[in-house]
Amino acid sequence: MKFSGYTLISSFTPFHCIPLKKPRRLPLDINFKTASKIRRLSTYNQKQQNHCKAEMVVAKYPPPLFSVAPMMEWTDVHYRTLARLISKHAWLYTEMLAAETIVYQEANLDRFLAFPPEQHPIVLQIGGNNLDNIAKATKLANAYNYDEINFNCGCPSPRVAGHGCFGVRLMLDPKFVGEAMSVIAANTDVPVSVKCRIGVDDHDSYNELCDFIYKVSALSPTRHFIIHSRKALLNGISPADNRKIPPLKYEYYFALLRDFPDLKFTINGGINCVDEVSFLTGVNTPICLCCLYLYANAALKAGAHGVMVGRAAYHNPWNVLGHVDTAIYGAPASGLTRRQILEKYQVYGDAILGTYGNDRPNVRDVIKPILGFFYFEPGNSLWKRKADAAFQRCKTVKSFFEEALVAIPDRVLDSTITEAPIGREDLFANVEGILPPPYETREEELVYA
Repeated sequence: MKFSGYTLISSFTPFHCIPLKKPRRLPLDINFKTASKIRRLSTYNQKQQNHCKAEMVVAKYPPPLFSVAPMMEWTDVHYRTLARLISKHAWLYTEMLAAETIVYQEANLDRFLAFPPEQHPIVLQIGGNNLDNIAKATKLANAYNYDEINFNCGCPSPRVAGHGCFGVRLMLDPKFVGEAMSVIAANTDVPVSVKCRIGVDDHDSYNELCDFIYKVSALSPTRHFIIHSRKALLNGISPADNRKIPPLKYEYYFALLRDFPDLKFTINGGINCVDEVSFLTGVNTPICLCCLYLYANAALKAGAHGVMVGRAAYHNPWNVLGHVDTAIYGAPASGLTRRQILEKYQVYGDAILGTYGNDRPNVRDVIKPILGFFYFEPGNSLWKRKADAAFQRCKTVKSFFEEALVAIPDRVLDSTITEAPIGREDLFANVEGILPPPYETREEELVYA
């Protein structure tokens, strides 16, 4: 299988900025206003170049109106291959890769970073808390031709935010995140973005979220933020509970659109089907949500800038991803059936078996993303039981399908995508009435050295 990748050269160097709680005197008695001018001049080239990078990517692919969230141990190259067979336009994210993993696996990078060229547009998400390793990892990943580099400031897992001291914990240190984003931008030729929550523990006010957004965007070329509309709790609860216990606060997201009109925001969290995405973005739906906050942000013309869906796209890929191209991007229906998708996936699967060494990936690895392919369809339970048995015997994807697919009726295998499922039309109802007060930037808190 042919993988994409060519060498790119970084075009500019990072500019390091330091936010402080209290202003301090700069060398040569430079006053605050002069320091602000120096900061704007120093970061101007970075932001201009990052804007040009974004324009180049947009010129190649449709905008990221819909993306599939990065999910550890789920959005691997196998799942992304299946997702791309179903949707040609959805933006796909890798699972998070720690910068240290990329650096320490330099001799084996294809295992972690290579992907079929058909997976474009694709975003690499990295995590870490060491600037040197973040810089090295970004530079190594640059050769693989990703379309964007995303920095993880949202993972609440105890392994990441606890012992790892990165992920969502970095929201408490916007200075470091700004520095990290400058380092990432300096070592790649594609746009950069941050994925974060709306808060951490008791640091969950709208103003604190705005402080984070403002400082990171002021200290770096970051112009795109993916906002998971829940805060994170770092008291030892599981990642699953962190997706359920903290309440969704979509009003924070819509207020960010109002208060940061020069930035792009993608909403994430609690969105389960394409109908809800359409309702949110105002695309191909009679209800245009931009009316809810038109008074706050006159620049908004079509609602949200983008929507990210996570587990719903993994557990029910056919019904969720199958409607993206038509309902979100206005493309004609592909007319493909499940059987045709599986035939293409079989070719991919049998070609990649064992290519990592030590019999990996094996049949179970490759089939894992397919297990939800018949969600809520006749024969689904039998399909999963036969799959469990087939894993014990089958050494190829072809033989696996021959044994397990007998559980699925032909009418299911040969049907095309049906109409998009109906979502909750009240998902964002009354958000206008609960928007937090406008954020007032406190530029005096930023001092640059």
